[in-house]
Amino acid sequence: MIKYLTNSEIDKERWDECIKNAVNGIVYANSWYLDIVADNWNALVENNYERVFPLITGYKWGIPYLYQPVFSQQLGVFSQTILTEEVVAKFLDAIPSQFKFAEINLNSLNKLHPGKYKSVEWINHELDLINAYEKTLNGFSTNLKRKIKKAEKSGISLLTNVKPEEIIRIFKENKGKEISNLKEGDYLKLRRLAYMGIYKGLIQTYGVYTTKNELCAGAIFIKSKRKTIFLFSGLTVEGRELNAMALLISSFIKDHSQHHITLDFEGSNDPQLARFYKSFGSLTCTYPHLIINNLPIILKWAVRLIKYLR
Repeated sequence: MIKYLTNSEIDKERWDECIKNAVNGIVYANSWYLDIVADNWNALVENNYERVFPLITGYKWGIPYLYQPVFSQQLGVFSQTILTEEVVAKFLDAIPSQFKFAEINLNSLNKLHPGKYKSVEWINHELDLINAYEKTLNGFSTNLKRKIKKAEKSGISLLTNVKPEEIIRIFKENKGKEISNLKEGDYLKLRRLAYMGIYKGLIQTYGVYTTKNELCAGAIFIKSKRKTIFLFSGLTVEGRELNAMALLISSFIKDHSQHHITLDFEGSNDPQLARFYKSFGSLTCTYPHLIINNLPIILKWAVRLIKYLR
């Protein structure tokens, strides 16, 4: 039996136990993580928390809808037992009818009936770190190896335990200027997320510094069961010229080689970023991006117009 529970009705201890034991459990779905990144979240829960599905709720024009929160690539149905298309369909059918619009990401083990739902497969890249670094290095592209050697000869240096706000700062001052959908409140959520992750022993930060001791590249990694997710990064113009991010990621791979973990690059649908992640020898995998639109026809057109004008 699948029940819809509001946030105050959710037993967070049982919820987190389900995510911990789920075959597809991921850090994004932990209650503490959702409490930070989502202004409000409710859930679908099956029986005694055997399977769960977080629903991130919002309101626009007085209409409730579901959306994907920031810094959470994949959510969807999480299960302690086998997951089939039928199971996922039951959960999607159990979404309360009041939510007439949804644009959300499921996870890579949530398979959908072909043609039944409006969805597209979004791209992710993952790299198994079980091998020795030298063997993984053989899988790097020739161009990437050249970039790493060039970075090593430039005199830049790599440090760990960089303050998260410094990484956020260089992102805001550079790439952040081109991204309108990240607001100041989102950066505050990320800072809270990073420090909560540090407190829980889940976050690692890496930074690359120039010869003038200026941060030119930084990354925030978060542990998630047998994965480590490349959650967030910042890069300056100088850092790009120095190939600092190539050096940073290769250093992380070297530090964690011969461990039973996977580096999850968290994307990307951007062809340029996808090529960069692929150059490390990563494998391409996908997850469903789902759109539900049962709005009245005039509101459907309004939603399309707003997207067009963004």
